[in-house]
Amino acid sequence: MDKEQIENRIKEIEFAMEQVDFWNDKNSAQSMIRELQDLKEKKEGVSKYDKGNSVLTIIAGAGGDDAEDFAFILVRMYEKFCEGHNFQMFLKHKNENDHGGYRNITFSIIGKNSYGFLKHESGVHRLVRLSPFNADQKRHTSFALVEVIPEIAEIESITINPSDLKVELSKSSGPGGQNVNKRETAVRVVHIPTGLASGSDGERTQEANKEQAMKLLIGKLIKKAEDEKKSLEESMQISKTTDIEWGNQIRSYVLHPYKMVKDHRTGVETSQVDKVLEEGAIEDFIEAVKNQTI
Repeated sequence: MDKEQIENRIKEIEFAMEQVDFWNDKNSAQSMIRELQDLKEKKEGVSKYDKGNSVLTIIAGAGGDDAEDFAFILVRMYEKFCEGHNFQMFLKHKNENDHGGYRNITFSIIGKNSYGFLKHESGVHRLVRLSPFNADQKRHTSFALVEVIPEIAEIESITINPSDLKVELSKSSGPGGQNVNKRETAVRVVHIPTGLASGSDGERTQEANKEQAMKLLIGKLIKKAEDEKKSLEESMQISKTTDIEWGNQIRSYVLHPYKMVKDHRTGVETSQVDKVLEEGAIEDFIEAVKNQTI
């Protein structure tokens, strides 16, 4: 629905609510009230998932040890941000290297408006600094992908054609001991029309991992629909998705030869790099993107 159609439907429902027989059919009335709320939020650019929890994943990109260390730095930044907003972070999965960095790591972020706050953090982040892993102390550029999707409580409410899904099984590296690790409990689910994929290996059973993977996949599909400003059904029909390019960053963190954090979507920047990375002070970046998308 375009803006004009949304406004017309809002007027129709509001007119119906003024009629004396509106509550004669209680179920229909409640359904229309829910539809009205959804339409108003859509008109205002607010997702119905904004008020809920989110799932945050950070994946190290090009840069080896430096990129995996950058992933660790971003985890610390988001931990501080969440502390300041009374959000709780619960670890779902991590793949850690020998230096304390992360190849990838996933958290549930619990708190009111968690997804609404953090969804615009999705994208490629870039770090420029003198490498602590290089004996010559040369300047190094690292990349990490941040992905924020809504946390889905019930997968039954979203309908996906089973023929559009490809389910892949592998041996789990998650908890559960040797017996579990010998079985193919890890699950990866691919949505064929869009190419979006998700996986889970942290649960003890194949069934539980498949459910987690489906929840993550649905979250990705919802985020894609929001970004494209389309309904979930329309977005799932798209046959091809644009690959993320590591060089196409949304934000840069420069520590050398000068200090600056700059968001490339809005132009907002600050020289207080330590405040951003050590204290999680990313509110100005988030608000600027929000205002730009309204």
